[in-house]
Amino acid sequence: MSFERVLILALAGTAMAVPSSAGRLLSAEEAVALAFPGAQVRRQPLFLTEEERLQVRRRAGTPVASAMVMRYEAFRDGQLLGVAYTDTHRVRTLGATLLVALTPEGAVVRVELLSFAEPMEYVPRQEWYAQFQNRQLDHELALKRGIRPVAGATLTATATVEAVRRVLAIHAAVALRQ
Repeated sequence: MSFERVLILALAGTAMAVPSSAGRLLSAEEAVALAFPGAQVRRQPLFLTEEERLQVRRRAGTPVASAMVMRYEAFRDGQLLGVAYTDTHRVRTLGATLLVALTPEGAVVRVELLSFAEPMEYVPRQEWYAQFQNRQLDHELALKRGIRPVAGATLTATATVEAVRRVLAIHAAVALRQ
């Protein structure tokens, strides 16, 4: 089977990870444009090695569901402004997808909810997502430490913190390739 065919099947599987009843809020491209206005964006699927997946699990404290990761690189005038990754995960019983935008050094620029299949009342306000800005992967990136919990949306908040930690760990693992 060709690489292109494997990639198409992997992307189709990723798209199906969120049920069709999910509320689509933004496309990944729209979210990247919010994080890096006016940038040229290159979409780059990555395949994590087993060692990288183990490293991510150790650093993030949460496993990576798939070896395939979608990364977006944002450039302006040939200069890398930042990168973004999508993370699809289960909240309670249904899926959600986030886009986490980072500086090249690995600090959070923005977190955007792309789709959410759970009831919309479990989505925190944008101000809650803003508290991730400038965060890096450390002990404080946790609920009730550096991140305030959300009353009535505990599972969403927990899943979001795990997703951001996972993306930061993926970014660090991928940076070691270079």
